[in-house]
Amino acid sequence: MNKAAQVDQDLVRTIAELVNQQNLAEIEIEAEGFRVRVTRAHAGSGGVAAPVYAAPPAAYAVHAAAPAAFPASHPTAPGAVGSPPTAAVEDLAASPNTLTSPMVGTAYRSPEPNASPFIEVGSKVSEGQTVLIIEAMKTMNQIPAHRSGTVSRILVQDSQPVEYGEPLIVIE
Repeated sequence: MNKAAQVDQDLVRTIAELVNQQNLAEIEIEAEGFRVRVTRAHAGSGGVAAPVYAAPPAAYAVHAAAPAAFPASHPTAPGAVGSPPTAAVEDLAASPNTLTSPMVGTAYRSPEPNASPFIEVGSKVSEGQTVLIIEAMKTMNQIPAHRSGTVSRILVQDSQPVEYGEPLIVIE
């Protein structure tokens, strides 16, 4: 191996370390007729990665695991005869009146801090009207109403983390 090839290998190693340290996907350097391009591929990637969505939330099981605030005979007590809270939430998510979260992120009820919310219970909304914002990966995503009607329930608080498929709003 000649000295020029050794220098080039050292340069490539240095550039590769820079790519890793700076968390870059690729870098290309050209100088004096010499061109080096270093690209970092993540394990298991075959080009552009497809989006990965979380499974519908299991976080609602927390209600069933919470200590009973009512006697076991009470219809809303965990483990009581009737539908447990998790079944009610799952039924709510399956309802065509319920707007569910299209992504994992943080839900905001207003366009900016200290501004009035997009909607309140009782608000009339039209299909496509922005009802929430979900921040995901530093991007603010406007969430439109999936149907026209009247907001009967708002199931999230401002700045609340939400999961994919989590019920957000009920529009009757």
